[in-house]
Amino acid sequence: MPSPLTSCSSPTPPEGSVLTARALNRALLARQWLLERQDRSALEAVEHLVGLQAQDVKAPYYQLWARLNDFDPQELSALLESRAAVRIVLMRGTIHLVSARDALLLRPVVQELIARATDANWGRGVEGVDRAALASAGRVLVEEQPRTFAQLGALLAERWPDADPASLAQQIRALVPLVQVPPRALWGRSGAAAHTSAEHWLAGVGAPESSREDVVRRYLRAFGPASVADAQKWSGLTRVAETVERLRGELVSFFDQRGRELLDVVDAPRPDPETEVPPRLAGPFDNLILSHADARVLPVELRRLVMTQNGLIAGMVLIDGFVAGSWRVKATKKLATLTFSSFSGKAYRKKDAPVLREEGDRLLRFAAPDAPAREVVFSE
Repeated sequence: MPSPLTSCSSPTPPEGSVLTARALNRALLARQWLLERQDRSALEAVEHLVGLQAQDVKAPYYQLWARLNDFDPQELSALLESRAAVRIVLMRGTIHLVSARDALLLRPVVQELIARATDANWGRGVEGVDRAALASAGRVLVEEQPRTFAQLGALLAERWPDADPASLAQQIRALVPLVQVPPRALWGRSGAAAHTSAEHWLAGVGAPESSREDVVRRYLRAFGPASVADAQKWSGLTRVAETVERLRGELVSFFDQRGRELLDVVDAPRPDPETEVPPRLAGPFDNLILSHADARVLPVELRRLVMTQNGLIAGMVLIDGFVAGSWRVKATKKLATLTFSSFSGKAYRKKDAPVLREEGDRLLRFAAPDAPAREVVFSE
């Protein structure tokens, strides 16, 4: 079988052809840098992937560990401290870690969905509050100094005493693009989720011209081939079909096995479906499983085992490119343990278990470098 490197340069399927589930899986893994790790910088990876899902402060570090050779977590922390990268609400109304440039490019495009979701969840308690006045007051407060939502809500309630403080603060997140400032999410450190405006924090960063077309191109390059429904799932946007039609002349078209049209940029990798994929450990909250309307790596019947009812997403074990189990790290003062679970109820195959043990040990050395002892465990 061809190696991942060879397969990425193999002849592309002809336009209009049907792409099997394995073909789509391999294309996604190639673009997500999960066929083989890359010698790239953390900033290059963050931009190529159009941001990292980041509700969990450690998740982006594990996501990059899975994709980059010799990734140093302090490199990503340094990007946050230098303001070259930020944490901000973007696609699907969730927190992403993105480059400074992408924060300014993406936020205007997804602003409508963030405002709509905020009104749906936090509209009660702010009835009758003038949104323009609220935005102006909130901007002044967060630009005076970074504020937590509790602090922001309490201060805004002094002006609007009949309104709900939590709803006032959440409305500011929609009305004013807010970034979380360090030490929040720095590796090995902690801090409250304090916010200031993106414009204030990123003053001096040239704001790129935002367009839906650019966002869809970026999405396809990192997640394609994909349908309109896939792009909508990833972004949270509506009316993506209109954007796709404006781009159609520069895209190539395929179909999946159910007859749905898939669009793609011309020069992105589409590897041989039989490309071998070594066992991989994907990070928690990885956009790998959150960016398509269909299943590319996570079988539908396994979603409940990876994604809990309260929205938590476990680290995932990929076998032959598909999710087959989960992993979790637990560290005490005496011992750091990585536990593998298999969703099949059976032990991992003999050829996969040694590779997983090696990857697990490597991940433990990354996650808990100072632990006096480390152990990889396979649970029943």
